[in-house]
Amino acid sequence: MSRIGNKAVEIPDKVKVNIGNDGAVAVEGPKGKLQWQLPRDITAKIDNNKVTLARAAETRSVKALHGLSRALINNMVEGVSKGFTKDLEIEGVGFKAAVQGQNLNLSLGFSHPILFPIPKDIKITVTENTKISISGTDKKTVGQVAADIRRFYPPEPYKGKGVRYAGEQIRRKEGKTVQ
Repeated sequence: MSRIGNKAVEIPDKVKVNIGNDGAVAVEGPKGKLQWQLPRDITAKIDNNKVTLARAAETRSVKALHGLSRALINNMVEGVSKGFTKDLEIEGVGFKAAVQGQNLNLSLGFSHPILFPIPKDIKITVTENTKISISGTDKKTVGQVAADIRRFYPPEPYKGKGVRYAGEQIRRKEGKTVQ
């Protein structure tokens, strides 16, 4: 029994959810539109401003897809109503970021600046030259963009320099000592 899959997804005001006969789910709200295709053995229906999901079989893989489908539809509804945000921090002397048109310009101590193209459905803002805020409607895309930016210079354990998630704790190592 999937405990997550059996929970109904509440549809807030100003959000419209359409479920097609072929399993296509379209969610539209004040922040934008999202679409997704349900897996083959999962069906969904709308009752009283709630989306409920049912599965056709009781195999382990279908049970897993049941909970996954519910979580993804919930993320779609939350994304078009509130949106998702990831915050990054840049630590290091001379490290900075700036938005230039459709690119994020990162100066991370390399001999050249790094130009990261901003996807069309993502909004990136930079404050204090070292704090990057990534926001959008799709949770997966927001997380992937944040991971891609972090991958340019992950935090290193000796001095703590690099790009990190806001509030991320970096385990520091002790350097070499003279005896």
